[in-house]
Parts: sequence; structure tokens; C-alpha cells
Amino acid sequence: MLTLIPGKVSLEQLEQFWRTNVPARLAPETRPLIAASAARIEKAAQGDQPVYGVNTGFGKLASVQIPPEDTQTLQRNLILSHCCGVGEASPKSIVRLMMALKLISLGRGASGVRPELVALLEAMIAADVVPVVPAQGSVGASGDLAPLAHMAAVMIGEGEAVFGGNTMPGADALSAAGLAPITLGPKEGLALINGTQFSTAHALAGLFEANRAARSSLLTCTLSIDAAMASTSPLLPEIHTLRGHPGQISAAATMRALLDGSEIRDSHRDDDTRVQDPYCIRCHPQVVGAAMDMLGFAATSLIREANAATDNPLVLTSEDRIVSGGNFHAEPVAFAADMIALAIAEIGAISQRRIALLVDPSLSFDLPAFLAKDPGLNSGFMIAEVTSAALMSENKHLANPCSTDSTPTSANQEDHVSMAAHGARRLDRMAQNLFQILGIELLCGIEGIRFRAPLQTSPVLREAMMTVEREIPPLDRDRYLAPDLALAASLIRSGDLIANLNFDNSALEESVS
Repeated sequence: MLTLIPGKVSLEQLEQFWRTNVPARLAPETRPLIAASAARIEKAAQGDQPVYGVNTGFGKLASVQIPPEDTQTLQRNLILSHCCGVGEASPKSIVRLMMALKLISLGRGASGVRPELVALLEAMIAADVVPVVPAQGSVGASGDLAPLAHMAAVMIGEGEAVFGGNTMPGADALSAAGLAPITLGPKEGLALINGTQFSTAHALAGLFEANRAARSSLLTCTLSIDAAMASTSPLLPEIHTLRGHPGQISAAATMRALLDGSEIRDSHRDDDTRVQDPYCIRCHPQVVGAAMDMLGFAATSLIREANAATDNPLVLTSEDRIVSGGNFHAEPVAFAADMIALAIAEIGAISQRRIALLVDPSLSFDLPAFLAKDPGLNSGFMIAEVTSAALMSENKHLANPCSTDSTPTSANQEDHVSMAAHGARRLDRMAQNLFQILGIELLCGIEGIRFRAPLQTSPVLREAMMTVEREIPPLDRDRYLAPDLALAASLIRSGDLIANLNFDNSALEESVS
């Protein structure tokens, strides 16, 4: 059980929640704050002064005042009318993370919801009642309205949810889990759907996958370095200290450790006619280090957003005020998603160039064409390299910024939006493409090192090779290769290959602390 303290929830907690099925709840000390803000909203609902979303309509209809007796109908209608999502259902892990992020936001005690609404959301997470949330329909302001409405619909006994592996009506899912739907009080529907939790969940998932890929690329690059009999001089610490970028320094330090003790490297320290290696070999710390720094910047923004109150209006209990604002605008999430997308694209781009280098006999320092035994009869990794190029190009296209797009909505009342939702949603597709690229580099690097026998690579890289070889045999002759590529990508995605590696994160942690 994860205990979430709003304002202090960590990336590690959120990643654990996303990758596992662990339940989560708010810290008990949040309950008095939540109750106090709910009492303030209840008071406003009974008053004559218009308070947006409490006793008024929504969006362009904010000037329409609603009588107290229609408060419950107003909130229910809000949820039902906003369930306009389309497309495929969002992954369960994303919806669970979205629910946890909504808990954190409500737990700040500024949203005006009752403790019993929070308790229902906690109980749904604990019982694994997961709303069906269509993936498309949010423009990232005024919050992720449609996706969050589909989540809220289940809480009032509408919509659909997955429970026990089966998709069923929301009311049935709650009943099967021993739960009951809630009747929404003043502002509660608005508090549930105003916010950035759908976009933020997707962006966080993209961040977690991109970080794993960046670390994995340090492993695949070092395999390629030894496969190509490349120089390790560009990894000297003095080079990177002179530039000073934390990610670059950390990347180079980790790569030095991975290559320590390589017989292949020692064999060509002297009398090597090559003066410099191509950029894809020589500049990996600079490129992936910059990507790691960018991921650090994105992480800082996203963890702030994860801990934020992002609905509207907000209850400032210390000042006894209810104030309209714009915390639902997901521009920080959109910018973070664009940064993550750029990092993913560049990690894949430089990895793909190393694949191309290893299969090209004019560049790979005496390796056979396409890493094939008996080239000509066998094509080896010829088309695997083409596949990596296709994936690289797809990611370059997907990396185009989304945050610079906007369109007026809601009769021009909501006239600038972030497009954070689809900016963040694309990250999963990009990350899966990147895992495939790195998987292909993994196989090419290992195959190239085999051709260097009897010389051996470093002990750490040999261990990684043995892990792969337990799943994927050497390419002694052409075979149906697609399953091997899928397995290699899966090994990268799982993080198993880097689970026991020591990464030098000192400089990187300093940059985002």
C-alpha cells in the first residue's frame, strides 16, 4: 500500500504504482483539509453569490445561475454531458495512475469535495475497479475533461469499468466489488473532471520508459563500441568535466565502467590506423547525456504537476475564499511531453546510426557484411537495419511539437489550449519504437562481439550477452528473425539487462535536485 502525501509524492512512488498493481491511499492527515474545503463549498452552494461551477453553468454558460435544489442534477449532468471520449480504451496502468493523481490533487484540500468521494476513489483503486477511458477527446484545457468524465461516470454508477478481467457497466463493477455509487455534491463533478491527470499520467509513463531506454542505450552503445573495435578515449572523464553537463558526465562514467576489462579494447590501443570514430560512437555521452538532462527537466515539471491542485475554482480555506483560476491548463505537461519526445527521438537516431555502422563492412572494421556468416548466401541483419531506420523515421515525425498547437473551444471562452493529452499519449508509441531500435542494436552489438573471438569483451558486457543468449541464439544462418527482434525489445523494455548495473547518477541527480 502506497501512502500518498500531497505535495510530497515522489517519482519513485508513482513509477512503482504505474508498474505494479499496488493500491494507494491518501495520508490520513489530508482528511481535515478536504472536509474544510467541502464545508466552504456547501456554504457557497446555499448562498446568493454566483460561484463558478457551484451554482452556475459551465464554460460559456458560466453566467447562468443554478438554484440550490438543482445542485446535484447540475453535477450529474456535467459528468454525463462530458463523457464524449472516442477511440480505443486507455491502458489500465494509465487509468490507475490517473486515478492516483486525481487523489493527490483532491488531497491538497483546495477542491471542495467531501471525504467520502475521496474514499470511493481509494476503494476503487484498492478493489481494482478501473474505468474504461477512451483515449481521445482532450485538448489539455480546461483540463482533461472528457477522459476524466469517463472516470467520474463510474463513480456515479454510469459508464463502463473493468473488474475481474471483464468489462461491464460501471454500476455493476462497483456492486461486484462491494462498492456503491456516490451522489455528487456541489462542485464535486467539476473537481473530478477539471485537472491535468490524464495528460500527466501519460507523460509520466513516457518519462519512465524514456529513462529506462536512455540507461539501456548506454549498454547497447558499449556493446557496439567493442563490436566495432572503437576507441574508448572519448570517454575519458577530463573531456566531459571540461564541458560540465551533468547527464554527459554520468553517461560517460557509466560507459567507462561497462567497458572496464575488455580484451577487445586492449587489443587495438596501439597501431590502430583509425584516428577518430564516427559521431554515433564517439558522441554518445554528449547526445544521450543531453537527453538525460532533458528528461531530468521534464521530471522536475511533471512531479510538480503530479502534486498540484489543478481544478477550478479553488478553495483557499485560509482566506475563506473560492477563486477562479487556470491551474487546469496543461501547458507545463505539454512542454514536458515535447521534451520527452525529443529525447526519445534522438536516443533512437544515434542508436540507429550505430546499427547502420555495424552492418556496413566499409565502416565496421573487418566485420562481415550485415554481420552475416557467409554473406551473400545469408543476409544477416540487413533488413533488421532497415526496420530500425523505419522506426527511427517514425519517431522523428512523432517528435514534432504538440505544445505549439492550439485551437479555440467552448464558444471561444476556452480560447487557448495546450494539446498536452495527445502530446503525452504519443510517448508510449515512441518508447515502444525506441525499445525495438535498441533491441536491434543489442543483437547487432552482440553478434559483432562474437566475431572478435577469441578476444572477449568486459565481464559486465559478457554477463549481459549471456542473459540475451539464454533467450536468443547466435545468428549462425538466416532464420525467421521477427520473434528475435521482439524478444530483444522485450528484454530492453523489461529493464532486466540493466537491473544489476551500477549507473553513475551523481552529476545527473545534482542537475534535477
